[in-house]
Amino acid sequence: MTSLINPDEAPRALVVVAEKYSAYQGEWHSHRRAQLVHASQGVIHVQTTEGRWVVPPQRAVWILPDVLHQVSSRQGFWLHTLYAEPAALPLPDQCGVVTVDSLMNQLLMTAAGFGLDYPPDGMEARLMRVLVDWLPGLPSTPLHLPQPQDKRLRKLAALLEDNIGDSTPLEQMAPLSGLTPRTAARLFLKETGLTFGQWRQQLRLLTALEKLGNGEKVTNVALDVGYQDVSSFITLFKNAFGQTPARYFG
Repeated sequence: MTSLINPDEAPRALVVVAEKYSAYQGEWHSHRRAQLVHASQGVIHVQTTEGRWVVPPQRAVWILPDVLHQVSSRQGFWLHTLYAEPAALPLPDQCGVVTVDSLMNQLLMTAAGFGLDYPPDGMEARLMRVLVDWLPGLPSTPLHLPQPQDKRLRKLAALLEDNIGDSTPLEQMAPLSGLTPRTAARLFLKETGLTFGQWRQQLRLLTALEKLGNGEKVTNVALDVGYQDVSSFITLFKNAFGQTPARYFG
């Protein structure tokens, strides 16, 4: 993401870079190094060819080496990104979001001040080792929307994304993409691991998460994403993320 330096060419195997942006629509790109992208302020989207992730404050997303991705946000945000040589630390099997606790947040903020060529045997290197030791304990969180690969399903998914609050059943939507309802249902489950209804619910939840993270009111968000009963939306949110919206963003 950064235009001023190339962290892939940093002399140290582990570096942290701080970046602050206004609203942003990044280009598709990849890095040779793995990335842990931490949204310390603001809400960002990270998209790959296989899906997308919503990353609210105090969460971070793993982007594996050489994975083509795009980062965007509708409002300003502040990132602390760890760039790591693949052999320098244990990596997850796939991209995904983790919760950043207060210690990891402080470690990333402190390491961002080291630069790209900190002393290899000094205090900075020791702190980096603590950071690496702490990474495996960060709990994962379900902020992923898998992307279907079939062109017809992609068209159907785009219809859902353009009309988040629309509750038109699959039986009526499938023909709009050239599919029978039965075929659409089968392909959705095969390609995303989710039923059509589950995929639409996850889309709504992630959209709501972004809106809430940008300061919109719960009532307005619930209505925007298709829920007429605000209490039902809050219950659904809590079941998905373990906390009510107020606590989640508290």
